[in-house]
Amino acid sequence: MDSLYHHGFFLIFLILSSIFCLQSGADGTGSVFFLDSSVHRYLRSPSSEPESMLLPDIGAATSILLGVSPPSTLSSANSEKLNEVLMPNPFDRPHAVFMLEIDGVEDVQLGFGPDGDVFSKAFKSKVSLDENDVNIQFSDEEEVSLVSLNEPLPSSSEWTNKDLMDFAGWLGGSYVSTELDPMNGELIVPLSNNAQLKLDMSKQADREFTISLITLIYNVQRTVQMHEDLSGNILSPAELIKGRFDGIKILKEQYGNDDIVQQGVELLVASLSKIYDTLQAAYKGEIVGVVLLNDRSSDETILNVSFGSRSSRRLEETKGKLDPIIIAQVFLVRRTLAWITGIILIIATLLGVHFLMNMPLTRDTLLYSNVKLD
Repeated sequence: MDSLYHHGFFLIFLILSSIFCLQSGADGTGSVFFLDSSVHRYLRSPSSEPESMLLPDIGAATSILLGVSPPSTLSSANSEKLNEVLMPNPFDRPHAVFMLEIDGVEDVQLGFGPDGDVFSKAFKSKVSLDENDVNIQFSDEEEVSLVSLNEPLPSSSEWTNKDLMDFAGWLGGSYVSTELDPMNGELIVPLSNNAQLKLDMSKQADREFTISLITLIYNVQRTVQMHEDLSGNILSPAELIKGRFDGIKILKEQYGNDDIVQQGVELLVASLSKIYDTLQAAYKGEIVGVVLLNDRSSDETILNVSFGSRSSRRLEETKGKLDPIIIAQVFLVRRTLAWITGIILIIATLLGVHFLMNMPLTRDTLLYSNVKLD
């Protein structure tokens, strides 16, 4: 009897433990890194270990950095968290945010890099990933431009050896191809401590990781080009540059916890440091980075962006290739209309003052109709 009792108790314990483990795995935690400007301080320096943030907190912080009011549903406790991250001056915001979600990476994997990498001086906080379908909401009146970093590149069948050699050169490495097919070569990239990462393009996981990193770099360069074409316009909106990187998750699925996964993370950190330096130079320091690590290897975006009807229509028109020439023409028309309207108002004001100062000093029936003269 006692044996049955102990066996039943042990079985119940196993069931409860399994349920608890499944629930813990479903919830999960991540980390967020706020990357400050290299020439201007938009973020505070953490005096102690900051409290864990929620996904709505990150969305609210992003809105504030863009110069947009946070949602009215933000509680006072959550506002205190934001005060620990953001500088208090509401008139000093970068109006540009680089936001990247990275799947399959834990913050402990970032602790190996040199002191000069992009994460060494970042504001770091734990993030609870319990919420689902969290949106960063912008209304119709708020001028925010959303630029995607996940625009697809041509298929691998259209790539050439030069494309991969240029990518390897950007990383300080080399690409060796012994076949006519450029996707059968080997990419060699130097890492810290005299180590090297070797990626075989004939292997699917290595090829997909490389393509995902090239896609990220290409779309950042496209964003920089578009920003430079629009620089100097009076009616330039705030810019949210948003993307998702799942290359590390692809390596994990193939190699597990092998050294190549850790080397892939190191290569990603080095690439992000170069990417952020490029953005800092293009935006003259008026940009802040938000990097969100999701160790659950999710297949969906954690933070989504939603717009009102007019903003959605405006963005839908510029969706796709985002041709900078067309967008520059639109802003040129707007700026021309603004200047013409301003010139007309100035001329009308000057004419009104001129006629007022030179009007004849006679009794005007309309002007003195309500004045009683003796």
